[in-house]
Amino acid sequence: MTKHTQRVHPDYLKQLVPISQLTADNILDLMNNTYVETLLRGKVLFKKGDRDDRTYYLLAGKLELDDGNGTTKMIQERTRPARFPIDHHLPRQVTATAKTPIKYFSIDNEYLDILLTWGENASLAVSEITASNKDDDMSDGSDWMTNILRSKIFHHVPPGNIQALLVKMEPREYKEGDTVIYEGDEGDYYYYINKGQCSVSRVMNPGEDPTVLAQLAAGSSFGEEALISGSQRNATIKMLSDGELICLAKNDFDELLKAPVVKTVNYSDAEKMVSNGAVWLDVRLESEYKNDGIPEGINIPLADLRNKITSLAHDGKYIIYCGTGRRSASAAYLLTEKGIDACVLDGGLMKMQQDLTDE
Repeated sequence: MTKHTQRVHPDYLKQLVPISQLTADNILDLMNNTYVETLLRGKVLFKKGDRDDRTYYLLAGKLELDDGNGTTKMIQERTRPARFPIDHHLPRQVTATAKTPIKYFSIDNEYLDILLTWGENASLAVSEITASNKDDDMSDGSDWMTNILRSKIFHHVPPGNIQALLVKMEPREYKEGDTVIYEGDEGDYYYYINKGQCSVSRVMNPGEDPTVLAQLAAGSSFGEEALISGSQRNATIKMLSDGELICLAKNDFDELLKAPVVKTVNYSDAEKMVSNGAVWLDVRLESEYKNDGIPEGINIPLADLRNKITSLAHDGKYIIYCGTGRRSASAAYLLTEKGIDACVLDGGLMKMQQDLTDE
């Protein structure tokens, strides 16, 4: 295999699944971190059973996929199968061999999942913020502890954790015009607005000024998406007035709030739960679900979950999955916050496939 300095053009990346759903900024970021590679005819791209933890796409040529049991399939450039990742399973289910000289590129799975989670959380956050401002008629901020505890999310938090949370939460004064968080930064705090107002803005296209998407009033909270998913901040939050924010550090958020709320389950236990009435919920993109989703489940992409949450049975139980569990964690937090029983398939489809192979 020979690596070149040629990068994959953004226009081509926009045709691939699920890359096409990334933001323009993230597609450029992806372009700057991927290179076109070549493989000679007869050479093996990967073997059945490999666990390289990368996503591969065919750019040019023909590639044969052999499952080792007499079944082969050919993938050729500029066809529909070439828009999808090549054998997106770990461990690999087939051996991929170049039938002609080929060009391809690969992406680290975790890096791609972070980009997808970042983009979908951004859409989810805007709808969540908008709904929050419509639904909440909060007080003047004089009793922030009582207001915070109104959330159904705290029904799942042990009393000892709640007491510790209230002790750990730190009030901070901010001035009009102060930037609280910057888009693209790593998540460090969860915030609750006790007094004042904030604006939410995002850079929609590279080189353009940020677009204001929403305003947050007292009683709103923000910042949990990046902490739950481990992705970067999906928007910039700036103070529109003098105010006071209640802040909770990431380590405390993870230990005291995320851990008891976002529950995980292994595949074996998940199957038993499904046999007893639980429902699989795939929060990846529709194109990903159609490619390798669990057939008896349902698909609601993370970005659409807020708007479609009424379609879910509030007395039902849902096992949420994605590729790695990153997007699932964000979805589980949202559903639990709305009073719906939800848990996350530990490690997502990637770990499930590994566990099934190891049995």
